[in-house]
Amino acid sequence: QLQFVESGGGLVQPGGSLRLSCAASGFTLDHYAISWFRQAPGKEHEGVSCISSSDGSTYYADSVKGRFTISKDNAKNTVYLQMNSLKPEDTAVYYCAARTPYGGSWLQIQDYDYWGQGTQVTVSS
Repeated sequence: QLQFVESGGGLVQPGGSLRLSCAASGFTLDHYAISWFRQAPGKEHEGVSCISSSDGSTYYADSVKGRFTISKDNAKNTVYLQMNSLKPEDTAVYYCAARTPYGGSWLQIQDYDYWGQGTQVTVSS
């Protein structure tokens, strides 16, 4: 069966760091563009970051540039989101997602084929 399992969320103080992971089974990540989205309470999904399958290019929301890094380990079939200098406004449920690499905007959630179950990130003192 196709699975995309997230881990790494939790509670962290402002300025702290977390690393989120999504491990895929039943499909191969190097055939997909992989993104992270987040959803705060009462808010719409927000695109956080994306890594392409064609050339490994990465994309980030302005709000996380310089603080977050997306990466992928094809041998482990796992994608990561390293989050540094965390702020309270980063508090949200974070989701990994995979789509076929046809191009276009990575921000359209309808284009994604597979989703992780979500993991809670809370940034608070």
